[in-house]
Amino acid sequence: MATAADRGRTVDTLVAAFVADPVLRYLFPDDASYPHCAGAFFGRLFDRRVPHGTVWTVGGGDAVAMWQRPDVDAADPGSGDTDDLAEVLPADALARVRRYDMAVHAALPATPFWYLGVLGTRPDRAGQGWGGAVMRAGLRRAAADGLPAVLETSNPANVERYRRAGWQVIRQMAADPLTIWIMQHSGMD
Repeated sequence: MATAADRGRTVDTLVAAFVADPVLRYLFPDDASYPHCAGAFFGRLFDRRVPHGTVWTVGGGDAVAMWQRPDVDAADPGSGDTDDLAEVLPADALARVRRYDMAVHAALPATPFWYLGVLGTRPDRAGQGWGGAVMRAGLRRAAADGLPAVLETSNPANVERYRRAGWQVIRQMAADPLTIWIMQHSGMD
């Protein structure tokens, strides 16, 4: 489980892991500002989730899963209120973050679930099974609560990866210019 001391390495890992991700590049398309904007975005998610014990890392932060419990900020399982990003993101990027959050929130189930908000591995460490390890930590917590786990992705390649890990698509929607897949995992096997 991550602590506040893991913030720097965790954020650096996610910035590197998501450099070509469709959602992050939609939110922050400018190559020059991507590291700063993505770092602020992931740092905010880390700061909101680490006090609840729902950020897991392995390899010194080389793989990260940021989960959200169903009883925390249940009104918005995505990024939550974005006002604290207004000081660090350009207005156009902030508007895209808000639009994407609203689209995802509208597509999520109305019943309680654990939310896998972010799963990433440092590119030079990919393929070692670390992403699956940190994902399973959250799946175990969801199963212990008797609740499903839910995630969203806009990366078509991830849909098959998640399916192999036991996730099922429960909704697909267009959120111009992206397609969003909402996936659910109903428990640990």
